[in-house]
Amino acid sequence: EAEADLPRALESFRLLCGDADCEVLRGFLSSVSEGDSDVSPIILSPDADKAHRLEVHDFFKRNFIFLVTDTVEHSDGVQRCIRVRLRSGPRGRRNRTGIGSSEPSGWRDDRPFDSRGSVTWPYHLGKFLSRFHLYKENKDTQEALRVIGKMLGLQPRSFRIAGTKDKRAITTQQVTLFKVHASRLAALNNKLTGIKVGDFKSVIAESEDMIKVAVDGLIKNGFINYYGLQRFGSASVPTHLVGATLLRGEWRSAVSLILDPREGECDDMNGVREHYKEHGDIDVAIRNFPRRLIAERAILQRLKKYPGNYLQALMAIPRTLRLMYVHSYQSYLWNHAASMRAGMYGLSGVIEGDLVYKKECPGEGTVTDASENNDDHTNASEMDIFAETLPEETIQSVKIADSEDLLKAVYTLEDVVLPLPGSETLFPGNEVAGIYHEIANKDGISLTESIHGVKEFSITSMKGGYRRVLQRPIDCEWDLMTYTDDKIHLVETDLDVLSKAKPSEVNELLSTGASHDDSLDTSGATILAETESIGSSDLLPELAVKLSFTLPTSSYATMAIRELTKTSTSVDCQKALNS
Repeated sequence: EAEADLPRALESFRLLCGDADCEVLRGFLSSVSEGDSDVSPIILSPDADKAHRLEVHDFFKRNFIFLVTDTVEHSDGVQRCIRVRLRSGPRGRRNRTGIGSSEPSGWRDDRPFDSRGSVTWPYHLGKFLSRFHLYKENKDTQEALRVIGKMLGLQPRSFRIAGTKDKRAITTQQVTLFKVHASRLAALNNKLTGIKVGDFKSVIAESEDMIKVAVDGLIKNGFINYYGLQRFGSASVPTHLVGATLLRGEWRSAVSLILDPREGECDDMNGVREHYKEHGDIDVAIRNFPRRLIAERAILQRLKKYPGNYLQALMAIPRTLRLMYVHSYQSYLWNHAASMRAGMYGLSGVIEGDLVYKKECPGEGTVTDASENNDDHTNASEMDIFAETLPEETIQSVKIADSEDLLKAVYTLEDVVLPLPGSETLFPGNEVAGIYHEIANKDGISLTESIHGVKEFSITSMKGGYRRVLQRPIDCEWDLMTYTDDKIHLVETDLDVLSKAKPSEVNELLSTGASHDDSLDTSGATILAETESIGSSDLLPELAVKLSFTLPTSSYATMAIRELTKTSTSVDCQKALNS
């Protein structure tokens, strides 16, 4: 019956996705039917239409229940593609029946497929393959990794390299790869042309030496200076999405994004939002929205006074908060540009077309179009994101690095900046510039003109600014600590220090503490990054790294910790860690 249904299903898929994707799927199904025990996922053609992608996902749910689909980024970092893989059966067996079936019995829950590797990864193997060597002939590093990534169904960020190697050469270099078995990599050698992989080992952060290497790497090499999660909020409706609607002049949609029910919010609060959406009773909503929801209450109170005037309602939000939405969108563009800069050119040095601060203007200051006065009286302590409302980068003298600058080695990677779009900012003179306009165009936004007359919600009315791509932690010191109970304080709190009192129980530093820079003022904030020991039990000590460092304004400690631990800062990942 399944074989009879296959031609019909493939023909339906051809009509939905075209000839090329249909042939890819046909080949994939052929490998499955031949009993391939480790068939690699396939990635369909880039698809910018979200509604169409939903149709494709639904198609597979209806017709190929033994397959699982998800959406991943294209290698250009902008477009989206659908990935198709074989669903795992119990105890690792593959179930190859079920076309048109409605009986998924025996399969494990359809957990999200880790976009950087396997979801079922043995803990004792560590997270990475280390000292995996990449051999290539007449290919640049990124091209070779894109080929390998496509064959494995992985995104470019799954790989880590120390730098790129020349294209016109025969080279070998070390690469790390997130949660992929060596056997999958080795199997590619028969299919690769001009590329070979080998010498596989696992990385397990179980020793002090390995932790020291990781921390020293952060101190020496720094981290990509991304805007952290705080810039976009932790709700299911990120602030940059609200910003995009404001830049398009869609006032009613912006109000809806702020007021409508939100995934992950407590049931009581969503009940209030649902009631307002259904009945439009402003008085009831104002009574039930808590005071900490400053934007929501401001909108409702203004709508009560001016029914149907959504722009007026948005202008009732305190200025710092309403500006945050647009600045968040600028930050969103910057993060994508930084990812593209790192993915396309690496982080080994300046390349032609990079924007750099001129040597006579090394400093960074406060953006010139930001008003320091705020007459709005709001309970800012209830909204941490208020501290993340404005870009801190100033308009400075920048230039596009040319071949002469590269020849003289005038600039280093630390001089490279990327713009936050505005009326007075330059874009890079290489392919990175295109990512800004590509993403903005996809979102229906122009970076060169305003489609409405509200200057406050227009990028063209802002001067913009620049932000360094790479940031190194300053005055960094660290120690290793051991602990057996994660409920006991690892360090004294600031209150303990001020009151000269110690907590009743506190974990001790290792006797062989690895403190760096003893002169550092220890009154600053302390960040803790925990590392789990392999095979540890409740009775065996585990390791923690105690870090103290300084960052300039607008850089995020969470991004430094992300680089050190290689742990995602996404909301879902952090919630999973907390659970």
